[in-house]
Amino acid sequence: MQLEIERKYLVRVSPPDLATWPFEEVRQGYLAIETDDREVRVRQHGSNSVLTYKRGSGAQRAEVEIHIDAAQFAQLWPATSERRVQKRRYRIGAAQIVLLDVFSGALAGLLLAEVEFQTAADCAAYLPPDWLGKDVTADSRYANRNLALHGRPAD
Repeated sequence: MQLEIERKYLVRVSPPDLATWPFEEVRQGYLAIETDDREVRVRQHGSNSVLTYKRGSGAQRAEVEIHIDAAQFAQLWPATSERRVQKRRYRIGAAQIVLLDVFSGALAGLLLAEVEFQTAADCAAYLPPDWLGKDVTADSRYANRNLALHGRPAD
């Protein structure tokens, strides 16, 4: 099982050059969400589809990703009804990539950014760019699974 290390931020203001960065449309739905922070989801981004198991919360979580084909995604997608998020994901930066999610549908207007790291030390030492806002890594309301279940937090 792989370890995912990341931090999540609210976005204070979109970067002025947002339109110049590559993006993919993402559809993500949850097959299972457990109260002990385990989840199973399917995600389609671009021409790729993935079945993912995650366990844990906060900056470090266990993760297993299994690539599936479009037909398998299409079979599983209906089972995610009422537990979905849709977003446009931008890849911003060169040395340290920031993944900026611009949500649509019921979450329209929400902008969140994720930054992934190789080590916990890199995660702890990270200084975010000025356009990122509050660090919500430890705020479970902003976990995609909870956004899919409960919608946008009332802050």
